[in-house]
Amino acid sequence: MSSKIIVDIFPSKSLEGNPLGDPSTRKLPIYVPPGYEEGDQKYPVVYILVGFAGRGQKLLNDSFWDENMQDRMDRLIGEGKVKPMILAFPDGTSRYGGAQYLNTPAQGNYQDYILEIVDYVDSKYRTLADKDHRSIAGFSSGGFSALHFGMKFSNIFSMIACHSGDNYFEMNYKPDIPKFCKYYEKAGPEGLMDLLEDPKAAIRKGTSFYALAVAAMAACYSPNPDSPFGFDLPFNPNTGELHPEIWQKWLDHDPVEIVKDHTEALKSLNLLFFDCGIYDEYNLLYGARILAERLEKLDIPFQYEEFEDGHRNTEYRYAVSLQAISDAISD
Repeated sequence: MSSKIIVDIFPSKSLEGNPLGDPSTRKLPIYVPPGYEEGDQKYPVVYILVGFAGRGQKLLNDSFWDENMQDRMDRLIGEGKVKPMILAFPDGTSRYGGAQYLNTPAQGNYQDYILEIVDYVDSKYRTLADKDHRSIAGFSSGGFSALHFGMKFSNIFSMIACHSGDNYFEMNYKPDIPKFCKYYEKAGPEGLMDLLEDPKAAIRKGTSFYALAVAAMAACYSPNPDSPFGFDLPFNPNTGELHPEIWQKWLDHDPVEIVKDHTEALKSLNLLFFDCGIYDEYNLLYGARILAERLEKLDIPFQYEEFEDGHRNTEYRYAVSLQAISDAISD
């Protein structure tokens, strides 16, 4: 018996007519464990959200240096460390790179898209279709989003795993503001518009990836349909000075700022796991530590780990979170 990757083609109602014209029909890779096709057993499901500018399918690519997710899951099951589970790998990309799996009028309804996928997987596969057997995990932007789903939809997901997620925007995003301003000094509003129209071409010509990342986050956190760009920047691009009222819109999505508003939902979870590398290049370690302190003060159970690495190429940490998820699942 062996595992299998099934690549479904999923037509999303939620993404139809999205403002960027991005595809509403997308590939949805599904991992089914060894024995799935030979039996009638039902399985828990883990939804895995990749980071900014990535599709779920990337976790299944062959790598000379590391296991892909199918090999990792097969090994963990074979070693008895993880129960057999179904894994789903959504494609949450947009023209700008991603929408943080949020509903935003500037990019589309990506939160609803993920919830659609949950219903689809439960209808097509032999799942244990209840919150106690359903989890959501992610890395970087995907980790941020996993936390948000735990806060908003604890009635759907009872186990959350966040790897190096976006936390504490004061240290995570603010360092990118001067980088954007230097880009804007050369490009101006016309260049920014060109970047938004065709990010791939602009980046190939040498545009800073950070410029796109800042614009994408603004499209998530401070959308404005009346703006020529579809969003408001939280700072003056000529001086870098913050616009407090717009920056507050960003902070209204920051997990460390809003955790206090979701205390009961987070307490109801069967697992809240998060981690971060101590050399994380985006300062996410400090946000993770702040989140741990605030969860402790709110008496919310959690598991937190730090590991000796940076932000990139840390997919191996899923071996830790998948085991934590498996341990938290009721038999």
